[in-house]
Amino acid sequence: MKTTVDIIKSSGEKVKFSIDKLRKSLLRSGAKQATVDEIVDIVVGELYENISTKEIYNRAFALLRKEKSYLASKYKLKRAIYELGPTGFPFERFISAILMYSGYTTEVDKVLQGHCISHEVDVVATKNNSTTIVECKFHSEKNFKCNVKVPLYINSRYNDIKTHWDKNPKNTSDLTEGWVVTNTRFTEDALKYGQCVNLYLLSWDYPGNNGLKDRIDRLGLYPITVSTLLTQREKQFLLSRDVVLCRQLVGDAFYLDHLGISEKRKEKILNEINMLCHQ
Repeated sequence: MKTTVDIIKSSGEKVKFSIDKLRKSLLRSGAKQATVDEIVDIVVGELYENISTKEIYNRAFALLRKEKSYLASKYKLKRAIYELGPTGFPFERFISAILMYSGYTTEVDKVLQGHCISHEVDVVATKNNSTTIVECKFHSEKNFKCNVKVPLYINSRYNDIKTHWDKNPKNTSDLTEGWVVTNTRFTEDALKYGQCVNLYLLSWDYPGNNGLKDRIDRLGLYPITVSTLLTQREKQFLLSRDVVLCRQLVGDAFYLDHLGISEKRKEKILNEINMLCHQ
């Protein structure tokens, strides 16, 4: 069994295949150890020199989907986030929904007055009399990183808004935090600057154990795009009606009726989504 082959990442970079990475990504889906071992054995047995990471992913995904569709849905989480694009608008709605289910009251696309100019803010979230303004940076390119210019710019906007906010007697909560959220990653300089000026940075896997993927898994707040049973057209229909979470579809299943989905297929879709949200 050959496990020392070179594989090609989406960036074109050549690296050694890691059986541990494959195993961990499958375990994160919630699959049982026996299922993971079986899939790993099959995938490893089909490896060849310079195979793409996409091909490895597709094979593992297909095998997991054959086992249980909701496990495959969890496995494709990262790609499902990219499917929220290309405008980034559904990503803002998605982040707003995650904050809402974390106890915040949220508003999207809010214009806030600053000391110097007004600013359009992606998400305004309030909890326990404290308000947070959130800037969402969605990238459709997997290898794109948010550099230090992003937190520099957002911090200046935050300070301008806070100066006016603190002087405005109409504001009943304290503006306490500025966030930058991305579906990719930050550069080291961006992270250092964020820490230095107390700007909260949230990316796919940062902060450790509390990144975007961790929050989604912990709260069961999966985007509608993870579904392996809905078509792309059906997903876009739901996104256009601000149904960005699987959890929302459970409460608003009538949207599936608008799509003309049969009762039998509707039952399968809702079963998949219920398994995702409550596992």
